[in-house]
Amino acid sequence: PRNYDPALHPFEAPREYIRALNATKLERVFAKPFLGALDGHRDGVRSLCKHPTALSLLLSGACDGEVKVWSLAKRSCLQTIQAHEGMVQGLCMHQSGRYFFSVGNDKTIKQWSLSECGQIEEEPQSTILGKTNIVGSCASDRSIILYDMRGAAPLRKVILKLRSNTIAWNPMEAFIFTVANEDYNLYSFDMRKLSMPVTVHMDHVSAVMDVDYSPTGREFASAGYDKVVRIFPADRTHSREIYHTKRMQRVETVRWSLDNKYILSGSDEMNIRIWKAQASEKLGVLKPREKTAFNYNSKLKEKFAFHPEVKRISRHRHVPKMIYNQQKEMRIIRQSQKRKEANRRKHSKPGAVPFVPERKKSIIKEVE
Repeated sequence: PRNYDPALHPFEAPREYIRALNATKLERVFAKPFLGALDGHRDGVRSLCKHPTALSLLLSGACDGEVKVWSLAKRSCLQTIQAHEGMVQGLCMHQSGRYFFSVGNDKTIKQWSLSECGQIEEEPQSTILGKTNIVGSCASDRSIILYDMRGAAPLRKVILKLRSNTIAWNPMEAFIFTVANEDYNLYSFDMRKLSMPVTVHMDHVSAVMDVDYSPTGREFASAGYDKVVRIFPADRTHSREIYHTKRMQRVETVRWSLDNKYILSGSDEMNIRIWKAQASEKLGVLKPREKTAFNYNSKLKEKFAFHPEVKRISRHRHVPKMIYNQQKEMRIIRQSQKRKEANRRKHSKPGAVPFVPERKKSIIKEVE
């Protein structure tokens, strides 16, 4: 039993603040997210696919048309097939885990049979598509189109200023999806109202190539043409984490593992990299005292999260010089545009220059 009377603990707040500060510093000291790389492709990795029932199996498609099956536990390739004549644009696994689909630049969609041990049959099966799904697509005319496969016409369509590359659906909120766009941003939409995105996620300094949600639906990872992987909270504008290495080139695809512990990225220099979802997390079996200490520290960091010194330390990240300079330049451009708009509004008639929310600036038109 403990008496929680604050008069008996006059130095509790200062003592807990020092503990929170030390916990935040230790978190940054032990933040080493990179775990390893899967080497074996002969061309850039274009797409990744998770197995819905086997956590250790991963499928990858390359620009030379090869599809590989990987064992993440052994970090080795189990099988390689020549699936398409051109680039493998996408891979999609069925929920049963018994077969998957591949989409190639040779204008074909192929269905492949997959055994429980990760072996693919050499010849593809016929393609079978269900008729009870809502499908989202990104088109080269800068539009995002939603289809109901039970009907003949598309449900809705929204046109953005630049082209979108990928769509990812939130696994916990059926109506929410996020698109990776060429204008360096990601947009989270509610499919019931496409006139304006729910949130605009901005931190990349080049085109965003891919996006994938965590199994909890609270965060997602994005792959950028600026050679980095970022992790965004689903309801925040800015990223909480940035992952990069010296050798990593343009990141084409990213996937979040179904156990919510790892992030997999494929890039142009033919490597698949494995990262920790929580950069400072200790892997392996934890003792009860360690669990108690980690939980206590996390609550302290949450309690003092908005204290200036704790916030400064927890937000600090080392980024490549190119990204640092690009972020500085984009900040100057954004400030200049705001100043120009404010001056134009100041010297115009009232209402002549309306206020346009940041979320509406990228939307050109919504088609019902």
